[in-house]
Amino acid sequence: MDIHEYQGKEILASYGVKVQRGYVANNPQEAVAAAKQLTAETGTGWHVIKAQVHAGGRGKGGGVKLAKNLQQVEEISSQIIGMQLVTPQTSAEGKKVHKVLVAEDVYYPGESETSEFYMSVLLNRGTGRNMIMYSTEGGMDIEEVAEHTPHLIFTEEIDPSVGLQGFQARRIAFNLGLSGNAFKEMLQFVSALYNAYIGSDASMFEINPVLKTSDNKIIAVDAKVNLDDNALFRHPKLAEMRDVREENPIEVEAKEAGLNYVDLDGTVGCMVNGAGLAMATMDLIKYAGFEPANFLDVGGTADAKRVELAFRIILKDPNVKAILINIFGGIVRCDRVAQGVVDAYKNMGDAIKVPIIVRLQGTNAEIAKELIDNSGMPILSAVQFQEAADQVQAALS
Repeated sequence: MDIHEYQGKEILASYGVKVQRGYVANNPQEAVAAAKQLTAETGTGWHVIKAQVHAGGRGKGGGVKLAKNLQQVEEISSQIIGMQLVTPQTSAEGKKVHKVLVAEDVYYPGESETSEFYMSVLLNRGTGRNMIMYSTEGGMDIEEVAEHTPHLIFTEEIDPSVGLQGFQARRIAFNLGLSGNAFKEMLQFVSALYNAYIGSDASMFEINPVLKTSDNKIIAVDAKVNLDDNALFRHPKLAEMRDVREENPIEVEAKEAGLNYVDLDGTVGCMVNGAGLAMATMDLIKYAGFEPANFLDVGGTADAKRVELAFRIILKDPNVKAILINIFGGIVRCDRVAQGVVDAYKNMGDAIKVPIIVRLQGTNAEIAKELIDNSGMPILSAVQFQEAADQVQAALS
């Protein structure tokens, strides 16, 4: 589950991580009030207005701007709130901005130059250990740094049975070229960041940039956080941070219905039982020369009601030109699935305007094929994988 920057900073602050302070605002009037409150609390004269959407690269799309007075706070907030923000991490239509974060200016002059670092905490699936990835090249796309200057990216792997060790935190601070108070602050920052990652059951914490201020403090200027959906039952307050407006509405509807659905960019809709078979089905579609429009796992039950629901969700995508149903009858009998497909087709009437290809294998597969072939419905049946691929190809040709 992705969350907004201001929510990520709330989690970080609760674990003792120093963050760029700010208040969220839903309209320009609230933004001005937030700016006044920040000035009273921090003394900041300038304010950073940040669009709150689930996407990186906001500054490149005009979603992060500096306001030098209250009039500019109101003007910039009114420009950003309600805009369709397009960034390198959004679709072409972008995402609508519903709120902004009004944050303090932390790039103030002082005894030393400011420095920007990159830091993230995530799981290294290859080793089964947590990993802190960091670089002196903060404020940039880490992908660009990895491609052009990979020697400037460091990693520190952490054994989950013992946790982050002191010498590892010191090595991170040393590799970032820090000394004096900034070195000490980085030790505290890294430790608190790792505790936040573990304590919130996160999949990833990414801070870009981590800033060394001109007075040698270490603070998180940004926060991109992904929480593990499977652990949210342990964190009801974190679960409340979900903003469904930022999510694909079809995926939200499918999740509420208990379907595992992921929207993709292709033209062939998939309805499958089992994640492994679903992945194989998407490969099958690609081998046939097309692209899958979705990943949809209907699970162990595929009765008429569930199949109809899956049909309706798949058909919400206007790009779908055909639907491939690929069911293995192990837990559920193939004939029951076939009857469910036929009944769903009848119930939906003219709502289905694309070819339907059904491949059923397993218990009672022969009976299932007879049911479909004798249904009188324009449903194409297949037995073998390749046969199903050929049916898709023929239907879309």
